Amino acid sequence: MLLEADDSQLVLVDYQARLMPAIHEADAVLGNAMRLARMAQLLEVPAWGTEQNPTRLGENPAELRALCRKTLSKMHFSGAVDGLVELLRPPARAPQGGNARSLPKHLQKPAPSAGEQRNTIVMAGCEAHVCLLQTALDLLEDEFEVWVVTDACSSRTERNRDAAFDRLAGAGAELVTTEMVAFEWLRTAEHPLFKDALSLIK
Repeated sequence: MLLEADDSQLVLVDYQARLMPAIHEADAVLGNAMRLARMAQLLEVPAWGTEQNPTRLGENPAELRALCRKTLSKMHFSGAVDGLVELLRPPARAPQGGNARSLPKHLQKPAPSAGEQRNTIVMAGCEAHVCLLQTALDLLEDEFEVWVVTDACSSRTERNRDAAFDRLAGAGAELVTTEMVAFEWLRTAEHPLFKDALSLIK
């Protein structure tokens, strides 16, 4: 089973100003998060961010926020509880205007909204054993497919980070790396954006 760019959404969890200095390998982790966000923008994969209690922990970096369609402020550790699910799977809109209601029922098709058909969630963030873990487990329970990008995740300690990965794998999440995501979204060196993508990876 490989990732499909046109079925994916990206969720970047809590790379916040007052949290990152305490995070293990913070620079590498944030660098990979930025690569993921730029890759998502290049390949038109919707990207979303979250921030835990931003008045206390600060915001995500401005460059990262700019690459996300929306950054969700939350107080629960799981972003799914504070509105993330509604962003990832917005309710279908009823058809508006025109004479659609006069069509036979089998010809009436409401246009799907942007995220509606994208059930694969590629996610990364901090802290891996708290906000990332709880969000991912809730999304799995909501029947999303969850892929966790391990080299773009961390915690204050390696032990907590690794425990999160063990638990996520046991719960059914796929564990991948930034480059795995990039090359699976691309699929082929003949992809028209391959060279642009390769420059982001390198």
